[in-house]
Amino acid sequence: MLLAPAGYVWECISLALAILSIVWYTTGPMMKQETVHVYTNVRLGETALIGDFCVVGCPPRGYKDGQLLTVIGADAMLRSHTVIYAGNVIGDRFQTGHGVLIRESNEIGDDVSVGTQTVVEHHVRIGNGVRIHSQVFIPEFSVLEDECWIGPNVVFTNARYPQSPGVKETLKGPTVRSHAKIGANVTLLPGVEVGAYALVGAGAVVVHDVPAGAVVAGNPARVIKRVADLGVYSLPDDLA
Repeated sequence: MLLAPAGYVWECISLALAILSIVWYTTGPMMKQETVHVYTNVRLGETALIGDFCVVGCPPRGYKDGQLLTVIGADAMLRSHTVIYAGNVIGDRFQTGHGVLIRESNEIGDDVSVGTQTVVEHHVRIGNGVRIHSQVFIPEFSVLEDECWIGPNVVFTNARYPQSPGVKETLKGPTVRSHAKIGANVTLLPGVEVGAYALVGAGAVVVHDVPAGAVVAGNPARVIKRVADLGVYSLPDDLA
């Protein structure tokens, strides 16, 4: 009886495992079943990568497991300790840093990135191509339009008079229009609107609406120039 050389056998085994891993990678999500908790009624797109100790589809209070559909598109990258509640509809190529919390019932577009230890509360709308850096807080009823950029440690707020009677019925988060950029450590007060292509300087406290294409800074934030004056960004004709 002839036996194949040990090296040849191991080459065959390695090739078989590689083929299996490729098939798995291209047809479904990759995750360690023993360290990841995916609830029922969760649809994960192809080639989703889910890191250790992630939780996906957690039902919010008052709902049962599987009662709300959770959708995450193709090519997602959920890094370790990310928690995504049920009822979210998330587009393709979604990425999270470590320890991200996404509450329930949000609409999140394609090519969105959410940085480490950021919190996104419920009923938030996030457009395509949005970049949210680390340790950002985004409360319910906030809107982030396409291609806006949120720097680290930015805080959105949504309660004009916290703990006042009826406050929960009047919550309104900020709206950040398309291509606007919010610098590090900015605070946005409830209901303010940051116009398209605007730039908010680091550390500003935004208490009033920011015009499209404006540069604001300070506490309270005031217009100090136009983005067009900087000469570093491509702008639409009406703002150039």
